[in-house]
Amino acid sequence: MKLISWNVNGLRAAVKKGFNEYFEEQDADVFCVQETKLQEGQITIEPTREYYQYWNYALKKGYSGTAVFTKIRPESVRYGMETDSEDEGRILTLEFESFYLVNVYTPNAKRDLARLPYRLEWEDRFREYLKKLDAEKPVIVCGDLNVAHQEIDLKNARSNMGNSGFTDEERGKMTELLNAGFVDTFRYFHPDKTDVYSWWSYMANVRARNIGWRIDYFLASERLAPKLRDARIDCLIMGSDHCPVVLETEEL
Repeated sequence: MKLISWNVNGLRAAVKKGFNEYFEEQDADVFCVQETKLQEGQITIEPTREYYQYWNYALKKGYSGTAVFTKIRPESVRYGMETDSEDEGRILTLEFESFYLVNVYTPNAKRDLARLPYRLEWEDRFREYLKKLDAEKPVIVCGDLNVAHQEIDLKNARSNMGNSGFTDEERGKMTELLNAGFVDTFRYFHPDKTDVYSWWSYMANVRARNIGWRIDYFLASERLAPKLRDARIDCLIMGSDHCPVVLETEEL
């Protein structure tokens, strides 16, 4: 199986910058998108191959939102966490025969950390949600998790200490999530690899100089590790300030 995740930072804009071409070229079994920034009816994606499409729209226009395109018809679909009344369209959970797929766009703590308390509370609920799913069948989690977990996951760790996405609190929540029984699939295959990122600021020349952060992930239940085949980041794909991340597995 091939699974792809991409924060497109506005799907309508990404379509104008090559999204459809990349989508068709990759021919993924499951393609997850975050930060669609649209409402129902504002765009139509018509792949040449048959995909089931699921959309979770934010109530606020032009904000957040997630979508999943899958060749495999899910047994069920959940919008948001079971106990979560959030209206930001951040989570889509698809139940397949042998695993759950969770597509997530984690809340940003904001530059001034104004939303950090909410972010941390949300992280606790999300971890418990994943643990409940994992008790039923293995889980694959993908999306923009808005945190660089280790110092090797961003270019300038020292100067970013304490900044949004690299606070001790956010990094600690990621550690707690991994310790709850999940594998960071990129680090599973590339434990020490540096200078490979998935997000770059729009500031001049930042991407050209590869001054980035790795904040987009595929996580998997530990018991799926023997079925993982490859994890990579398609750093050269443009169209957003993020690039796609890819996970390949045996048939699940």
